[in-house]
Amino acid sequence: MSPKQQRGEATAAQVLDCALDIYAAHGEAGLTLGALTSASGVSTGSIYHHFGSLHGVLVALAQSWLGRLLDELAGELRRADDARTGVLAVARAHLHFVRDHPDGARLMHSVTMNRETTVHAHRIRGAQEARLAPLAAWLHAHQESGRLAPLPLPVLESLILGPVTAVARRWLSVGDIDIEEAARTVPERIWRSVSP
Repeated sequence: MSPKQQRGEATAAQVLDCALDIYAAHGEAGLTLGALTSASGVSTGSIYHHFGSLHGVLVALAQSWLGRLLDELAGELRRADDARTGVLAVARAHLHFVRDHPDGARLMHSVTMNRETTVHAHRIRGAQEARLAPLAAWLHAHQESGRLAPLPLPVLESLILGPVTAVARRWLSVGDIDIEEAARTVPERIWRSVSP
């Protein structure tokens, strides 16, 4: 990588770090171009060059957190001895990730990102395809061996990730869920829904 590319990546990373800090402190409404340029020291032109818009910064930030989450889930699957262990580990890891990174998780589960996912689902999924492929391969292999229910892969994925996503969103927004208790109880319920 050339020095210019390294500087560009460092600038983009600096913008994203500052954007998360602003988002955490002031919410999406507080994440303005002025606040971001002031906090990061990066010019408006440079932000537009790297991200296209302030919305582009939000999307890139959410994508980076989604990538971190998917990397963690893939790691859990690589360490799993069997289908049950893997499903339980993924569900727990997702909830622990949200607990440990509430600001990044809040952005991933925000209304803006829900809307972005609805409108640009294929593009977003395509951007994460390298991270999603091992998860899909793991599901497929265990399904082919009869250790997971014979359901379409998107349904299996939804049954595994859907409940923990709903618990995470509720914990982040309402706060009336004990996330530790959920991490102890929800994964087993999820396993029952996908076991053969």
